[in-house]
Amino acid sequence: MTTLPAWLLRHQVVIEPYLGDGAYGPVYGPPVTYPCLADDERRMVRDAEGNEVVSELTLTLLPGAVIPAGSRAKRNGRTTTVIGSYMRDGGGLPTPDHVEVVCQ
Repeated sequence: MTTLPAWLLRHQVVIEPYLGDGAYGPVYGPPVTYPCLADDERRMVRDAEGNEVVSELTLTLLPGAVIPAGSRAKRNGRTTTVIGSYMRDGGGLPTPDHVEVVCQ
């Protein structure tokens, strides 16, 4: 497995993982800080239901990061919601395996 070089992960993001809904709304787990590469780019993506939504931020993290849809992502004083996260695995090819997280 080839992973992203650590020198590419120049940013940090704090993720509060979405755990589900409680009596008073969404419930989040304790915050976890991840090194990442942040890309502030507006693009169309599909959410878990297949609807087209606009993503304003894409995060690239090391493999193994588990970021559920609905989690809160905090970076540079801005809080956003995770639309989805996707494991990008080259299946043994010499490509940099990583987790891509798209946020609103």
